[in-house]
Amino acid sequence: MVIEEIKILRGPNYWSIRRKKLIQMKINLGEMEQRPTNLIDGFADRLKALFPTMISHRCSVGEEGGFFQRVDEGTWMGHVIEHIALELQTLAGMDCGFGRTRGTGKEGEYHVVFDYIEEDAGVYTAKAAFRIAEALIAGEEYSLDQDIQVLREIRENTRLGPSTGCIVEEASKRGIPFIRLNKQSLVQLGYGVHQKRIRATIASTTSHIAVEIAGDKDETKNLLGAAEVPVPKGTVVRSEEGLKDAVARFGYPLVIKPIDGNHGKGNTTNITTWEQATTALAAAQHYSRSVIVERFITGFDFRVLVINYKFICAALRTPASVVGDGEHTIQWLIDETNKDPRRGYGHEKVLTQITIDQFTQKMLDDKNYTLDTIPKKDELVLLKPTANLSTGGTSTDVTDEVHPENIFLAERIARIIGLDICGIDIMAKDLRTSIYENGGAVLEVNAAPGFRMHIEPSVGLARNTAEPVINMLFPQGTNGRIPIIAITGTNGKTTTTRLTAHICKTAGRKVGYTTSDGVYIQNQLMMKGDCTGPISAQFVLRDPTVDFAVLECARGGLLKSGLAFDNCDVSIVTNVTADHLGLGGIETVEQMGRVKSVIPQTTFKHGFAILNADDDIVYEMHKDLSCNVAYFSMDENNPRIKKHSKEGGYSAIYENGYITILKGTWKIRVLKVTEIPITYGGKALHNVMNTLPAVLATYLFKNITIEDIKTALSTFTPSPTQTPGRLNLFEFRHFKFLADFAHNPAGLSLLCDFVSKLDGTPKVGIISGTGDRRDEDIKELGRISGRYFDEIIIRQDKHLRGRTAEEIVNLLIAGIKETQPKEIPLQIIFSEKEAIMTAYNNAQKGSLITIMCDVVSEALDLIKDLKEKEEKGYLAN
Repeated sequence: MVIEEIKILRGPNYWSIRRKKLIQMKINLGEMEQRPTNLIDGFADRLKALFPTMISHRCSVGEEGGFFQRVDEGTWMGHVIEHIALELQTLAGMDCGFGRTRGTGKEGEYHVVFDYIEEDAGVYTAKAAFRIAEALIAGEEYSLDQDIQVLREIRENTRLGPSTGCIVEEASKRGIPFIRLNKQSLVQLGYGVHQKRIRATIASTTSHIAVEIAGDKDETKNLLGAAEVPVPKGTVVRSEEGLKDAVARFGYPLVIKPIDGNHGKGNTTNITTWEQATTALAAAQHYSRSVIVERFITGFDFRVLVINYKFICAALRTPASVVGDGEHTIQWLIDETNKDPRRGYGHEKVLTQITIDQFTQKMLDDKNYTLDTIPKKDELVLLKPTANLSTGGTSTDVTDEVHPENIFLAERIARIIGLDICGIDIMAKDLRTSIYENGGAVLEVNAAPGFRMHIEPSVGLARNTAEPVINMLFPQGTNGRIPIIAITGTNGKTTTTRLTAHICKTAGRKVGYTTSDGVYIQNQLMMKGDCTGPISAQFVLRDPTVDFAVLECARGGLLKSGLAFDNCDVSIVTNVTADHLGLGGIETVEQMGRVKSVIPQTTFKHGFAILNADDDIVYEMHKDLSCNVAYFSMDENNPRIKKHSKEGGYSAIYENGYITILKGTWKIRVLKVTEIPITYGGKALHNVMNTLPAVLATYLFKNITIEDIKTALSTFTPSPTQTPGRLNLFEFRHFKFLADFAHNPAGLSLLCDFVSKLDGTPKVGIISGTGDRRDEDIKELGRISGRYFDEIIIRQDKHLRGRTAEEIVNLLIAGIKETQPKEIPLQIIFSEKEAIMTAYNNAQKGSLITIMCDVVSEALDLIKDLKEKEEKGYLAN
């Protein structure tokens, strides 16, 4: 068995629209294709012994133990690997339950698909599940502990922390999209101009000055003290001399902490001796040269959370500790405490396991204790200097007990510092009485306060701290989205995308759009190349200047990575024809239709999917949609259009020489096709067809008018600037040159239909075949060329994609001969540049040369350069 590839899917995809995080592993079973599980001695018993918890896997049987039943009856190893991958992640604290195993169409080759929580963990799991299956087949011992621990560590290192995670989850509940901008905690909420950012619990609305002030504990204390907020008396020192003065001035007990520390790092509390004080000074100066020495306030450690300058909740924090029973050692008590099922590794559970570190050792040393000491019955032994949950501390919600004066004080403190998300540390006897009266004091003010103690308290009510953050960033009624029109299909996608974007721009929108030529932000080319995948779409959605997105979505990105967005407002499917078959496990046109149908299936329920009513596969997509559906057709008498119109639906049709919108049975004639430049006076029927969905899609937006659409249609020209590589016609002095990106039989057929309507004799075709297409597809390109061209030059693509140049040429020639039995002038010139120059240098008067471009920009640049030289020479003469 071998793993042939592993793909990470990060959005709606071929396997599932709802399950956006999937690993797709392609494996070849080799000889194991002939050995299902019931033919492998002892396999079922070994699997059950290693994974007894798999009893919960119901599988297709639909009941507990269903998967084991399938193993006993006999199932293939891909199916087993799928279930191992799911259970392995679940054992590591990442519950996963969706999986699929399907054959690719080649014997012994399967796609194993399963969901993941963290993608790095998903990739590790794919490889580990494969290793485990091999060990089970061979009857070798295998310990899961190492894999489970590695997965836990990957999860903790890569996932969003509990604070950021709960904000993102709350945003998702509100329908606000998010994009993770790095591998840490920087997240974009919303798209384009409406986006906001968070990093942990600092938001893009948070004042940088306020964060700086909160990070300087001495400045914070000075500001609060000046505002009559009770704070511990203290000073800043930088040396042992300064420390001596502070001890003499304030006396013991003391607290020593770095001036700009966080999360309790370098803090030492309840210092009662000079030796403790000097040790604490060294620990604090490990984090900052300047150190705060202040009077130690006795009482309990409370955290008050204020968001948008409003009190939200409060918690009592207790450092990691154990309580003696007079019989067992501290180590035994720690081990027993860690057996609490609520404690886990990192942030996986409500509580974190207590670990022994240098801070624990120091606290025990201060009491002359070791881990073997047996504390007295009911003696509280503190194991950490701070009450952070990440070090094993606990929290108790006390929100409902906070005195109104303390609430007023907390909100006032947030205003004084200027923090819109603010954590306030208070040491006091309790918060049920005013800290002005009970001797309490404000110890610190924290930017980026952790939410875990509030959302998962050890005791008391959990508080939804994320909701007020989201309400602050996105007031009710807003969701941070920008309109998205998503366009897919086999042919016509790019022209439809460009025209749609042009209409939106004409209507005053700041448009970002993706095409097979590049990514454009407000008509500025930002990225070159085929940009029809999720990375390019995210580029547009991340741009803070964009208020409207038009996204071309091709097959490749859908199969390799999934979509970059969960939902669109309007989707368009132009057509589905036999192109790219045999790639990525897609063997039939029907399967390709299912790939393309991902786009309309992501359309919002209130949005519209615009489908080609002339294409049977595209039309049938409407059966699986929950959104509104609209259609377009080149035939006003199409019965599907007539039925839809009678039901009051929207359509766009080509009728009586017009681009017309049907609103029910009412006709809204937009513009004559003869007045639309990209149709070449109506000769380019495929561009008439591309215009229909672009007009209908934009008309469905209330702030885009018919006048906007008319203006845009009349100003969108078939030029290298606006439609590069799409019907770019160059008029030379004695002949014409037509450049187009047609690259499949359907596209070439439409191009040649247009060529046949143009004046020009002889008609010369510069053609090629794409190496990763089927033999039949390449031969069909030859057949079409043989029917329409009087002379042919066969060139070679820059990338042969798995074939030799000779193979492609022979298939093209075979196709040409099938439809053109008589000998026609035929040349083979592999270089695209040389092919163009040969055609140019030998062009007959009145001829029409058509080239199927490979590298569009290079071909256009060469033709434009030849045109410019001719014009200069003509003027000189």
